[in-house]
Amino acid sequence: MEKTGEISITPIGVMRCGLQAPVDAPKNYTESAETGRLEILPQFLEAMDGIEVGQTLVVLFWLHEAQRDLLKVYPRGDHSRGRRGVFSTRSPMRPNPIALSELTVLKVDGNAIEVSGVDVIDGTPILDIKSAVAPGKKG
Repeated sequence: MEKTGEISITPIGVMRCGLQAPVDAPKNYTESAETGRLEILPQFLEAMDGIEVGQTLVVLFWLHEAQRDLLKVYPRGDHSRGRRGVFSTRSPMRPNPIALSELTVLKVDGNAIEVSGVDVIDGTPILDIKSAVAPGKKG
């Protein structure tokens, strides 16, 4: 069996938006009309080259306020559905609270990327940004 150890990840920036608490956030980005600003750290500015208005970005976040010791949850908080393992849900509560959002670029200005579809709270660390793959396309 392979040895698994600690992993070190350095955030590349932070989300700035009007959502102040997890309870305020939409359940996921497909249900969100919220806008916000991805503030990228200065040492990563060069990596923003090529990001354009209208583009869809896949953004990975670290849900810094998420509960990490739950392995089962009620999907969307609906107790009538029974508890399920977090790996079969999009729950923010999980051992490694990494979130994936697809956000639409509204504006690029210096180290800031204005986006729509925000489903995380203000201050959420950004782990990575990738260009979205169009449906039916490969890589």
